[in-house]
Amino acid sequence: MKETILVALAAIRANALRSVLTTLGIVIGVGAVIAMVALGEGAQRRIQSQIERMGTNVLTVRPGQGFFRGVASGNRRLDEDDAYALRTELGHIYDIAPELESRLQVSYQRWNSSNSVVGTWPSYYDIYNHSMANGRWFDEGELQGRRRVAVLGANVPEDLGTPPGLLVGRTIQIRGIPFEVIGVLEEKGGAAWMQPDDQIFIPLSTAMYRVMGNRDRLRSIYVAAPSPEQLNAAWADIDRVVRRQHRLPPGEEADFSIQNSSDILQTFNESNETFTLLLAGIAGVSLLVGGIGIMNIMLVSVTERTREIGVRKALGATKTDILLQFLVEALVLCVLGGVLGVLAGVGGASLITRFASWDTVIAPQAVVIALIFSAGIGLFFGIWPARRAAILDPIDALRYE
Repeated sequence: MKETILVALAAIRANALRSVLTTLGIVIGVGAVIAMVALGEGAQRRIQSQIERMGTNVLTVRPGQGFFRGVASGNRRLDEDDAYALRTELGHIYDIAPELESRLQVSYQRWNSSNSVVGTWPSYYDIYNHSMANGRWFDEGELQGRRRVAVLGANVPEDLGTPPGLLVGRTIQIRGIPFEVIGVLEEKGGAAWMQPDDQIFIPLSTAMYRVMGNRDRLRSIYVAAPSPEQLNAAWADIDRVVRRQHRLPPGEEADFSIQNSSDILQTFNESNETFTLLLAGIAGVSLLVGGIGIMNIMLVSVTERTREIGVRKALGATKTDILLQFLVEALVLCVLGGVLGVLAGVGGASLITRFASWDTVIAPQAVVIALIFSAGIGLFFGIWPARRAAILDPIDALRYE
């Protein structure tokens, strides 16, 4: 057994360059699988982290489409009355904050920027766990008085060419209307659907009556439950209140939707897993091609070493010895390719993180599966050449030129 393995390793060393080229397909396949899975895992963890920062106990109520006798009858609206109804009935349990948003031109001295301007209530600050870097958040009095005050996201001062501390107390122009900057938020990070660091927050009443001119339509209403475990109860309470506001009888399809962060995360994870499997499957084709390449090389090797096989059989080597020798060669080539592929995949993932700024996470299970799969390919594609070598007639093999 030991002698057979040593003979197999010696044969690989004798054709080192060919062995390296043979394993190249395995190296590329395993490296691609590791890198693709690392990209998918990194994206999944990044989105999960973003959602956790945004709040996992927040429900979002959005306007939907109205229906009459099963036929779509146009988009329904959420208005401030809906938000007040929710606050009146549920405010002792949940935090409520309506939102009106629009992208507007913002200027300060010679600097100009286009930013998302969000009109909301003071409770928005607590719902999304914001922190102030400088200044303060607006209060209920400024909301009721339609005051022109603004709180900037962490990236906005840079857009306006001024350090955050120097902007507090200064006046900026939003759509040509002067606003006093009363605060700058600490960096929050964001998700694809929400970037608070690039937003400017103003009182909802100011947004509706002084800036956007949209007095009867909200983009959404946020409702924060005390804990994620109470989301189901909150969902039922919101549905009951908004249905009554919209005069929807029991059983009729709702003209609004209620979403939570978990739904968004689950949807993203499902899409991400599908995409990752697709990429890994494409990369796996390289493994298959590499396995076929190994089988071809092993068949060539059997042909080249026919006389050697005949000599070994004449000296007492059994079919099992010959079979094992060629299987070991195929297995070593694939495992070596798998190890080099893992190193290439880890290195590739690091380069992607460094130069493309994409998060990557090396999944240990992906490494183990890739190595096992590469070893399996070696066994699968090595059996036929090994069997062909094992069944050679020693007399015919010795006569082979």
